[in-house]
Amino acid sequence: MSQASIPNRYSDVIERVKYQIRQKVWLPGERVPSIRKMSRLAKVSPATVTKAYELLEVEGWIYAKPQSGYYVAAHFNQLEPSSASGLPQVSNQAISINRHVFDVLKAIKQPDVIPFGSAFPDPVLFPVDELGRRLSRVIKSMPLNSGVTDLPPGCLELRRVIAQRYANEGLSVSADDIVITTGATEALGVSLAAVTQPGDTVVIESPAFYGALQAIERFHLKAIELPLGDGGGVDIDALANIVEQHDVKACWFMSKFQNPSATTMTIEQLTLIYQLLAAKQIPLIEDDVYSELYFGSDKPPSFKSIDEHGLVLHCSSFSKCLAPGFRVGWVLAGRFSKQVEELQFMSTLSVAVPNQQTLAAFVKAGGYDNHLRQLRRVLEKRVSATMTAIQNDFPAGTTVTMPEGGYFLWVTLPIEIDTSKLLEQLLGQYRISVAPGTLFASSRQFKHCMRLNASFELNDEKRKALKQLGDILHRAKKGCER
Repeated sequence: MSQASIPNRYSDVIERVKYQIRQKVWLPGERVPSIRKMSRLAKVSPATVTKAYELLEVEGWIYAKPQSGYYVAAHFNQLEPSSASGLPQVSNQAISINRHVFDVLKAIKQPDVIPFGSAFPDPVLFPVDELGRRLSRVIKSMPLNSGVTDLPPGCLELRRVIAQRYANEGLSVSADDIVITTGATEALGVSLAAVTQPGDTVVIESPAFYGALQAIERFHLKAIELPLGDGGGVDIDALANIVEQHDVKACWFMSKFQNPSATTMTIEQLTLIYQLLAAKQIPLIEDDVYSELYFGSDKPPSFKSIDEHGLVLHCSSFSKCLAPGFRVGWVLAGRFSKQVEELQFMSTLSVAVPNQQTLAAFVKAGGYDNHLRQLRRVLEKRVSATMTAIQNDFPAGTTVTMPEGGYFLWVTLPIEIDTSKLLEQLLGQYRISVAPGTLFASSRQFKHCMRLNASFELNDEKRKALKQLGDILHRAKKGCER
């Protein structure tokens, strides 16, 4: 049957599968998505998918195994050359926060401190022993030349398993569009460098992840800090005014479980923001490191899921959901893939090859999703318990975000309390850390706020620490009222 004679309802599925096979998302002998899954991803009936798969089988792209599914035929899978286009032409306020961030994080990382101020989840939540065993096997068996073959864009097997996970969410991407980085911090940094030059203006959320503020300072950029709207997500009307009045070169947003506010954007907000930026061809750096830590039945959408023009540089990592110490992240960089690859090469040359291969092997083995399901259940339970303790122990007038995922709680205290001034007492006398609100903006507008890490089990020690924190806040409020 010629392509012209294939009905549209079949051709959408056919072209999706062909693209993924050409891009080596699915290799010969690997199973393509089941009829039921493809029906859901492509939003067509199972009967339509069945017919499309039959046509693909006739053309020799896939073959059926009775009672098992459809698999990629051996003679297909030629990688097509990349057609990524070049960087668009790129030619407010300077940020100075690195010293403050360094001083605070140096103080709170001491091993005997209660880590409510930490950015990392409880390490007991991860399959450390299994990863160690796989790492040992990888080191013994990896080819001697892998240090060269796995240079940027990174280990092909890891990029393939990441591409497969995107495919299972309905995004058809090429493994060649994925660049492996040393954690999400490098992913975000090289993405920012790919689309800006010193002196350019970047729009960020406020409050913002302090890493965004540090990167803007490091690259000598200017920032417009855009307040979050009611219920989370940036103020879209304010964003519209900003892009009209300023020469904005990029935006840096977190679409879900934002750090520190823990808020999540709706699909309506994502669409309006994306359309606004796409109309002016403004690149969007999407920090999506907490994407796997959702509490509901379905993962919330990302900007990348609606990116029709390759403008979104989607950054994520395994650091918050599987292997914090491995420092492996990635960028799905759209039209900017080649620039990001070159910048990553100049930045750290290569991510540790054994780490890349170990994570690829772990995900391919099939235990990753089971781990994630268990991790989400534990985090949701711990977040809920920490919120209850805050509501019982903290002063009147305290508000806390209700997160849909992740493990951060954004606590807004009575306006007269200054959390940065309390930090020295908390650390010195009580050995309790918090992340003061002054870390998350260039000004002190969030000095009465703090971010708390709720990933730790509220055992007797940590429950006592929260009670002590509440008592200190009560006294601070009374002292300000005198």
